[in-house]
Amino acid sequence: MDPFTERTPRVVSAVKLLRGAERRKTGRFLAEGSNSVTEALATGRVQELFATEDAASRYGDLLAAAEAAGVRTSPITERAARALSDTVTPPGLVAVCGLLDVPLEVALGPSPRLLAVPVAVSEPGNAGTVIRVADAVGADAAILAGDSVDPHNGKCVRSSAGSVFHLPVARERDVDLVLERVAAAGVQILATAADGEVDLDEADELLARPTAWLFGNEAHGLDPAIAARADHRVRIPIRGRAESLNLATAAAICLYASARVQHRPVGPAT
Repeated sequence: MDPFTERTPRVVSAVKLLRGAERRKTGRFLAEGSNSVTEALATGRVQELFATEDAASRYGDLLAAAEAAGVRTSPITERAARALSDTVTPPGLVAVCGLLDVPLEVALGPSPRLLAVPVAVSEPGNAGTVIRVADAVGADAAILAGDSVDPHNGKCVRSSAGSVFHLPVARERDVDLVLERVAAAGVQILATAADGEVDLDEADELLARPTAWLFGNEAHGLDPAIAARADHRVRIPIRGRAESLNLATAAAICLYASARVQHRPVGPAT
């Protein structure tokens, strides 16, 4: 079988999925690279798999697993791989997958203990990293609130290192609705704030409760009106001369702090 080119209709259709509007229209998105494709296959989301000759030789086991699962695999040229990718150096392995975000109610589940809630996050790399950290700490879900980036964006998927396929991810533009539903689920809302009244190092009793962490926009932080809706505003102590922490770093610190307390072994009664 001759490899598909950038003009082959199936490749042309897949290339359109680089645009958010097409993803919403078709209910599909692209995942590229062995890490993302492996996790997508494990969750049964792959509908079609494209691979260059070089990628097929490097990831033969992955293609064999896809074919065994009934996934249509197609060879493509290097030029087609570049058309399907939004990276400088395409990996040559691209999967067409079904969208993975879930309704807010599903993300909340019956009794959530830990939620990551980035608000109006616009940088896909940061969004993907927050999802990855949330997955790593065992959070129940990530909820992208407000005018946030599409989690199916290529950079977001890559930055998550496969975690978008592990963790329930919800999108909800109505921030008020998110806050209302989280509170109704019996989950306290904590907001990161440089001038917060609670010091993270002294918040173990607070962190032991079911918690949703709000993280603000990269450039402007969390809207003061939204931060005011939180049950508590928490500051991360900075002991050096750094002015602040970026979104992904702050999220990692706060989520790990919560996970450390929530998963702490309970000792024998004294």
